[in-house]
Amino acid sequence: MFTRILTSGLLAGAGAGLIAALLQLYFVQPVLLHAELYEAGALAHFGADPKPSAHQDTGGIEAVRDGLSIFFTMLIYSGYALVLVALMSLAQQRGASIDARRGLVWGIAGFVAVHLAPGFGLPPEVPGSASADLTARQIWWFATAFAAGLAIWLIAFARTWLGWGVAVALLLTPHAVGAPHPDVFTGSAPTELGALFAARAYGVGLAAWVMTGGLAGYFWSRAAPASGRVESA
Repeated sequence: MFTRILTSGLLAGAGAGLIAALLQLYFVQPVLLHAELYEAGALAHFGADPKPSAHQDTGGIEAVRDGLSIFFTMLIYSGYALVLVALMSLAQQRGASIDARRGLVWGIAGFVAVHLAPGFGLPPEVPGSASADLTARQIWWFATAFAAGLAIWLIAFARTWLGWGVAVALLLTPHAVGAPHPDVFTGSAPTELGALFAARAYGVGLAAWVMTGGLAGYFWSRAAPASGRVESA
């Protein structure tokens, strides 16, 4: 069982992570680099005078950064996929059917738990945006993601109104408490750039999670016959 979980999770995570990294490089990273120009003062809006910046050849540095970004994104989504496959194994023991098509739904659930629910209080931000204390933000983010994941599990597998009621409470409580925010919202980049970044971050995140769920369900279901033969032998 452990080998099956490990193999399915790593294959699904590596594939989805590679796709996610390429999407991020093409859609998200240009917006981040644009925002960094505002943060550094090379660009300005509302009539401010931009700071002159000397041209530098950073092709080699960018190639290394892009390579590391792809590598770490694959690692991150491998971790996500391992958690997803482990939960799939628990769900299958409860009678759920797991395959690539149903895995897409699992991927959407993962996106809601890890991106959408925490992002409702702490949306993606471009460089230069004002923010609250990092530790407080991390605590709130992890608590919200865990609560949302547990709520989705209860919605899917609870059989009583009590379980569904607990799920609703878990979804609402972090937002009733409120995410930590700065006293004053400021930022060097235009708000339009921040909105574009958030939209693309969510879009890439949804695509990556759908791929993670679909691949996890596919590899998990494909490993079942071989696993069964080994165990029966």
